[in-house]
Amino acid sequence: MPVNSILGVFAKSPIKPLQEHIDKVFDCASELTPFFQAANKGDWDEAIKRRKTISMTEREADVLKRDIRLQLPGGLFMPVERTDLLELVTQQDKIANKAKDISGRVIGRNMTIPEDLQELFFAYLTRCLDAVSMAKEAINELDDLLEAGFRGREVDLVAKMIHELDNIEDDTDDIQIQLRRQLFAIESDMNAVDVMFLYKIIEWVGDLADLAERVGSRLELMLARV
Repeated sequence: MPVNSILGVFAKSPIKPLQEHIDKVFDCASELTPFFQAANKGDWDEAIKRRKTISMTEREADVLKRDIRLQLPGGLFMPVERTDLLELVTQQDKIANKAKDISGRVIGRNMTIPEDLQELFFAYLTRCLDAVSMAKEAINELDDLLEAGFRGREVDLVAKMIHELDNIEDDTDDIQIQLRRQLFAIESDMNAVDVMFLYKIIEWVGDLADLAERVGSRLELMLARV
């Protein structure tokens, strides 16, 4: 087998598991939309079902993460730094963990989003999940980046994705401010403990976008080192 073919076999080995992991992470986070829809309707049986799906998917992401850590090759044939790939999978995994934490907190207190906040909250959640989706797209471009030798058009494409990811994260910050203001306007009519936990849920949903942006930042740093 030619040397280039041998290098190709080893070079591609760490990329696919990383992509499988971000796909699983995205599936996990995406379940939050039907989860919150069920919770806001007071359909706790459906919400618990969705919560179980989130937990199961998060565990599957954990298994993939451990496999990557145990099986990721090191040394001569790695196309990128092993430490960069390990950091990427760590940041990716935090998104699934956060989704699980959010659903657990809501179920634990039978929380619902106040009706006055629901429209903006779901716009907020959707935009945060847009960030996770964009991080997923960027990671799934790694195969093409590898084939292009981390040069040319593919690098530009990923750079644009990372820039768009930053823009989405900025949007979620702006929406979070609006959401907090709306909550502040009605919090005097609510149970004080419920208000405290609702602020925390708003913060944690925003963390999904923050963590997705960190995935983009780690990818950008990795590419800068190639």
